[in-house]
Amino acid sequence: MKVIAAYFAALSAFLALDFVWLGTMIDRLYRPALGDLLSPRPNVAAGVVFYVAYVAGMIFLAVAPAVREGGASRAVINGLVFGAVAYATYDLTNQATLRAWSTRLTVIDITWGAVASAVACLAGYAAWKALAK
Repeated sequence: MKVIAAYFAALSAFLALDFVWLGTMIDRLYRPALGDLLSPRPNVAAGVVFYVAYVAGMIFLAVAPAVREGGASRAVINGLVFGAVAYATYDLTNQATLRAWSTRLTVIDITWGAVASAVACLAGYAAWKALAK
């Protein structure tokens, strides 16, 4: 039950943050940089699979270890590292293969992924610990 609560707390936090980010930044950052590379409509199925899998990774690799060994600050640090590595994989691959993908976009997006993941991991950690009492 604790892991399920942690999963849904992290998912809720990450979705809320990412929807605000994408809603705000798509026209300010991504569309000017990427233009026609962006789809006019997102692929919802691919998005759902990403969010489900990504949050599962956060719980398994960041939140659960923090519950076992370190506390809230460990959840934040683990989330930062997880997010930075995951987003760097995507962003640096894009920068290596797409002419339109800039260093600026890479740095901003990796930073965003790290911060959003850290906040979501903290939410997941808090939910887990709340049920542990």
